[in-house]
Order: sequence, then C-alpha cells, then structure tokens
Amino acid sequence: MTFPGRQAGIRAATAGVGSLLAATAMVFGSWVAVADDDPAPGPPLHSVKYTVFSETPFRNAEIYYRDTDPPNFADYSHDPYVFSPNVEADLGPNQQWTMDVQLANPNEWAMVTVTSLDSPKQPNFHCVLAVDGQVVATNQGPRGALCSLRNW
Repeated sequence: MTFPGRQAGIRAATAGVGSLLAATAMVFGSWVAVADDDPAPGPPLHSVKYTVFSETPFRNAEIYYRDTDPPNFADYSHDPYVFSPNVEADLGPNQQWTMDVQLANPNEWAMVTVTSLDSPKQPNFHCVLAVDGQVVATNQGPRGALCSLRNW
C-alpha cells in the first residue's frame, strides 16, 4: 500500500537534492575548469646560434651574448648583465666558440660581442649570428666585433 502524500513528499525532496547536486556540480565544475586551464602560450621561440673566432690565436677573449629576452628595454637598461652572460674563451682560426640559445624576439635582443679588452694584440675577431639556421649578421674587427640585428 502506498500513500499518495508520502510519494509526493519523496519526489519533492529528491527533486530538491537533484537541483542542489546540479548547482554544486556547476559551481565546482567551473572552478575545476579554471584551475585546469593552461596559461596562454608565449610567443614562439627562435633558435639563435652565436659563433666567434679569431684569425690568430688569442687567449681569454671576452665574450658577451644575450641568452634571455628582457621583458622590456627599461629592465634591460637597468641591469644589462642580467640578460648578457660573460664568458672567456680561447679563440683561433680553428678554435671557435659557439652558443645556442632560444629567444622570442631575436630582432630586438639577439647579440654577441667579443673583445680583447686592453691587450695590445690584434687577433682580428669574427662573429656570426644565425637565427633559425639562417646567418643574419656577421662582423669582424682587429680588437673586437659585434653581431646584432639591432643598432646598439
């Protein structure tokens, strides 16, 4: 035997629970969807290759290169060495220094420079800058060279 009043009450209670579950799923479902979203991808990175050598052997050449895109010029200008590591390398006609980096904006930031500092020697340095496998800048000088796409 069933009681009509009781059946109606169960249906009403069940409908209320279903609505509550649906609302909860909507709230938590949205929250989970936001939490799982990946951050927006940054700009594509370009392969940048720096090469430096000299026509005559030279010990401890000073090389600076850009390995990171600064967020803006003000940050770069405030402390350029944060974005431009320095290495010393022995160079010669058969002894090159190379470095591969990834930059988002090589037109603005790709740069390599080499110098003999205060040495009286003139090793005739050469630099080569390639972006995505294409040579885009070369330079040479008796005591130093700078390769960049941007005028510094």
